[in-house]
Amino acid sequence: MKHSLLLKTFALCFCSIALTAQAYTVGLAMPTQLEDRWYKDGFALEKKLQANGFNVELFYGGDNDTKLQNRQIKRMTDAKVDLMVVGAIDCTGLSDSLNKTHQQKIPVISYDRLILNTDAITYYATFDNFEVGVMQGQYIKKKLNLDSGNHKTMEIFYGSLDDNNAKFFYEGAMSILYPYIKMGILSIPSGQMKPEETAIKGWQTDLASKRMEDLMQSQGYGPNAKKLDAVLSPADVISTGVIFTLKRHGYTPSNIPVITGQDATPEAIANVKNGYQGMTVYKSTNDLTNVIVNMVKAISQGKEVEVNDSFTYNNGAADMHSYLLEPKLVDKANVSQF
Repeated sequence: MKHSLLLKTFALCFCSIALTAQAYTVGLAMPTQLEDRWYKDGFALEKKLQANGFNVELFYGGDNDTKLQNRQIKRMTDAKVDLMVVGAIDCTGLSDSLNKTHQQKIPVISYDRLILNTDAITYYATFDNFEVGVMQGQYIKKKLNLDSGNHKTMEIFYGSLDDNNAKFFYEGAMSILYPYIKMGILSIPSGQMKPEETAIKGWQTDLASKRMEDLMQSQGYGPNAKKLDAVLSPADVISTGVIFTLKRHGYTPSNIPVITGQDATPEAIANVKNGYQGMTVYKSTNDLTNVIVNMVKAISQGKEVEVNDSFTYNNGAADMHSYLLEPKLVDKANVSQF
């Protein structure tokens, strides 16, 4: 009897060890914990994956430190995680570290920001980033009533040059606004329109604030001076810097330019409520993380992964099998919901 009990106990222990050894491990690499959006995304995804029975290793790339993120990817590869989800800091700076990941046949899901110039990427999940830019452009078009033909002025802020999404935001907005620029209805007094002229490195709020200060000094903008009608900003972290500078120069909700944004950060929601920012774009962390969890489940079970786009995004190595989610515009009319 005792011998039989010992055998059963041993069998149960062996079974437990086997299950532990076979547990599916997902490595998460997020850009930074210092920005509210990325901090929440990382922990939300970790929690959902764990709730679905996956082991999770979550890493944040410090203060958007690409070298650190590369080391984290190599560490997860060496640890032989079963799958990796990467929110890139520098979309062009991870190809070397991901080469080994690809050699080890570890699937990689690119999270929101498309990782470029590598065949290591298996799937891509993001929002319709071109549509985000369209929303921003349409908002400016409507608020400035550009179809009236009355002349208006605008300055452009581009995102970080190393983020592939920035190109789509810009192209989406320009698809709406460029015809008015070409007709002379909407002008850019600084003449700065190209990405390399208007980019904000690393999406840094302080650099956006500084560039707005430089524009004010060089162009003579001011609440009681030369009028600026709109600022095309692709993201709230940039809008916040722009607004900080404008407020410091005496702008109020009654005379501040129309300013766009994206991400519905707490600062942006407050600015929209208080009249300092015209709009932002809400992108549901819940929806995006749900898509990632479903992808992970399908891959781990050897099932077909659901995608809804396979032609919009090419990362320089292949057209991406992608899942694109719909963004939502937030302005004064519906900001109370957020």
